[in-house]
Amino acid sequence: MIVVTGATGNVGRELVGLLAAAGEQVTAVSRRPAPTPMPTGARWSQGDLADPAGLRDALEGADAMFLLVAGDDPEALLHQAREAGVGRVVLLSSLGAGTRPHLYRHPAAFEAAVRGSGLDWTILRPGGFDSNAYAWAGTIRAERTAAAPFGDVGLPTIDPADIAEVASAVLRENGHSARTYELTGPAPTTPRERAAAIGAALGEPVRFVEQTREEAKAQMLQFMPEPVVDGTLTVLGDPTAAEQKVSPDVERVLGRAPRTFADWVAHNLAAFQ
Repeated sequence: MIVVTGATGNVGRELVGLLAAAGEQVTAVSRRPAPTPMPTGARWSQGDLADPAGLRDALEGADAMFLLVAGDDPEALLHQAREAGVGRVVLLSSLGAGTRPHLYRHPAAFEAAVRGSGLDWTILRPGGFDSNAYAWAGTIRAERTAAAPFGDVGLPTIDPADIAEVASAVLRENGHSARTYELTGPAPTTPRERAAAIGAALGEPVRFVEQTREEAKAQMLQFMPEPVVDGTLTVLGDPTAAEQKVSPDVERVLGRAPRTFADWVAHNLAAFQ
C-alpha cells in the first residue's frame, strides 16, 4: 500500500489516480476533504504533516510514502513511517534545495532527513510549475490580461502531471533508490510567452502587463511569507544557469519528453475561459 500526502494538490491528486489505475492500494492523505469520487483502490485519510503522530493510522500497513515538504519536523514524520513499516519514501522537494540551499532551507532540511532516515529514498526536485499560471485565471477570464514581473526571463517550468507520472514510476519500480531527479519542462519559456500561449489556445490575444519587482512582491505577500517571496522573486528575476537548464530526468524515468507549457494549457483551458 502507498500513502500519498498532499493528495488534493496539483501533484498529489494526479498521483493518487495514476497509482490506483496501476492497481495499487492507495491511502490519500490531506487536510482538506477528499475529492469525490475516490478512484477504485484508494481510500482517504485526514491528516496534517504538522502533526506526525496523527498520521499513525494512515501509515499503518504502508510499504511506501510520497512525502511533501510540509510541517517542521521531518525526523518525526520519518520516524512514524519507519514505525509503521514503510520501506520507501519519495520526497517532493524543490530545485532550489540544490541551487540555493541558503534560501530553500526547509526543503534542504527535509532532503537531509530523508537521506539519513535509513529508508529506501528518492528525491524529486522540480522547478517552477506550469500550474502557477492559474494565478492569471481571474484576470484572463475577466479582461484577457496577465501580469507578472521579469516578462522576458525564461525558466523551464514543468507540468505537475509529469511530476506525478515520475513519482508513480519511482514508487512502483526498482532502480530509483538513492537518486535525486531534477524535473523540468522541455524548454525555458518566459512569462510573456506563457501568456501568449494561453491566448493562442483561447483564440484571442492575452495582453501581458509587466510588473515591477515591488508590485509583484506586494501581491505575493498576501499569501506567502516575506522570505519565501524574496527568494522566489530572486529566482524569477535572476536565475542561475542551473535553474535555467533543461534536465533530462523526466525522459530518463518515463521514456518520453516532458509536456510543453502549451500542452498544459490545452488540458486546463477551462480555467481561463
